[in-house]
Amino acid sequence: MSPIPLEDTFADIIGKAIRGLKLSEAEVAQQSGLSTEAVASLSGGNYDRNTAQTLASTLGLSGNALDAMAHHAWFPEASAVSGLVCFNTPFEDMTVNSYLAFDRGSRQAVAFDTGADCSPLLDFLQAENLTLTCILITHTHTDHILEIDRLKEKTQAPAFVGELEPLEGAEPFAVGRKFSCGALQISTRLTWGHSAGAITYVIEGLEKPVAIVGDALFASSMGGGKVSYLDALRTTRNEILSLPDSTILCPGHGPLTSVAEELEHNPFFAK
Repeated sequence: MSPIPLEDTFADIIGKAIRGLKLSEAEVAQQSGLSTEAVASLSGGNYDRNTAQTLASTLGLSGNALDAMAHHAWFPEASAVSGLVCFNTPFEDMTVNSYLAFDRGSRQAVAFDTGADCSPLLDFLQAENLTLTCILITHTHTDHILEIDRLKEKTQAPAFVGELEPLEGAEPFAVGRKFSCGALQISTRLTWGHSAGAITYVIEGLEKPVAIVGDALFASSMGGGKVSYLDALRTTRNEILSLPDSTILCPGHGPLTSVAEELEHNPFFAK
């Protein structure tokens, strides 16, 4: 299977920062000392390093990380974890990830989101003789919950969602609740900003520490602050990037990554 490509380009990063800060290109130009034409050209995908470095400083981005993205100079290392499977399914003009974590001893499994098509997940459960004990939702944007009714019907597993994003057919829970799946222990953290009440699930009991982060963070990017950009930055930094460097991060789009890699290569968070 081919690696999942990065979700965003350098131009996507710039656009998310400008929109998140609620600035126009003219305002960004004024604050940075650049021409409106230069800002528009960069936002449109025409990379110029000097312009990008100046703009990154104005927008609070890492210029070096942005430069690496523009030159396709970085991709996260392979992050295979025994007992963890990623399902990447097409949705409109993009793809979306869902995940399955399982305990080999008990043959119990837990699903994180449903993706746009849960058929590969169902096939894996059957092939590996696994029992799905629950479905945990990171956030309620359509691409992440499209198959929730079907997945529940086929497996009879209950679904759970953070109480700030109620969803018909899913039991709401308060942040801090813990779930178990065989020997796996799953804690919950509030990582809102992209959505109103998104949850990050931290899994203990696999061979490596793992966090299912939804759209709070992508490899070298983030979902963007659809509800609150500044809170999206804050909660991701405090609740995800404070985890041990070796923690494998499983985003809602794009490839798996790690805390250490994002602290070095993500333009929104790298120093």
